[in-house]
Parts: sequence; structure tokens; C-alpha cells
Amino acid sequence: MSANAWTVVKVGGSLYDLPDLRERLRSFLATVAGKILLVPGGGATADAIRAFDRAHHLGEGASHWLAIRALSLNARFLATLLPDTHILANTLADTSGSGVFVVDAFAFFEADERRPGHLPHLWKVTSDSLAVRAATVLGARELILLKSIDWPGDNWQDAAHQGIVDGYFTEALKQAPGALNVRVVNLRQASRATR
Repeated sequence: MSANAWTVVKVGGSLYDLPDLRERLRSFLATVAGKILLVPGGGATADAIRAFDRAHHLGEGASHWLAIRALSLNARFLATLLPDTHILANTLADTSGSGVFVVDAFAFFEADERRPGHLPHLWKVTSDSLAVRAATVLGARELILLKSIDWPGDNWQDAAHQGIVDGYFTEALKQAPGALNVRVVNLRQASRATR
């Protein structure tokens, strides 16, 4: 496997309350070859934007952009947990070699607005679909969704209906490279099993 091959790893916001998240992420990322792009989940910061929208009727488009800004804050949280990572705002930046990068969601998706196939700004488009989009733009070979729940299959329509992935996920996958392997890893379970 090439050291220049990308793997996109979405770190679910449901994992942010784990006191040993740093160690769990380090252990898991050590098993992934090549370049890694972490896509932060929304967690409590995105939930705060949802609450603002409910209270103040900000509108779906404006709220979605605010939630993407919240993901940029979460990117800095992940970069603080994993200080050997680099914040990546532009996928065209020099990312030669291997390493772990964390996407600055606002900068990345603001730039993505100029590309064909960019995502719509709807609440059903969460960090799951944003991770698919990042994998598509990078031509990644694999997308790993780190979550607090198991999903053993690859029927993403069923996964969306059950709330495992967001409601736009299957649409986002239609634009992904055909060779993109997608899987869910329950980081809570995986970490317990490796102790």
C-alpha cells in the first residue's frame, strides 16, 4: 500500500466524552497505513448550533455553515489531543509523505463550494457526509467512521434509516470513488478489546 494513499477517519462527536480518547485514537491510528485525514464529528458543539436554530429560527443554510464552523473548533480540539497532527485547510496543500492531518472543516468546505458536486447545506448533511466528501475530493481508498455503535454491514441506506449515518450519506457516496471502502468502527468496543 502506498504511503501516499489517503484514509479518511471521521471521529464521531459521541466519542468526545471519553476520558481516554487520546489513547484510544493513538492506538487505532497506529493500525492505519498511509496518510490519514481526521474529520471531526459535531458532538455538543454542533448540538449547540441546532439549539440556536430551534430557538432563533436561523434557517437551515445559515445554521449549517455555523455547524461547519463548530467542526473547525472540534478540529483544533483533536489537534490538541494529538499534537503530532497538522491542521489541513486545503486538500491541495503540500501533504507529501505520511502523517495525520485534521481537516479544518470551514476552510475546506468553503473552498469546496467552488467544486462541482459540493454538498448542500441541510441539517441532514452531518460530518458523516462531510467525511465522504473529503474522501471523494482526496481520492481516498478508505473511509472509517469511528462511532460509539457497531454497524457490521455495508447497506448504507439501512444505516441511514437507523440513524447510524446521516440522511444524506448514501447521496454523498454516489460521488465517491468506486474503490472507496467504507466501514464503521465502534471505538468504545475496539479499545476495550485491545486492553
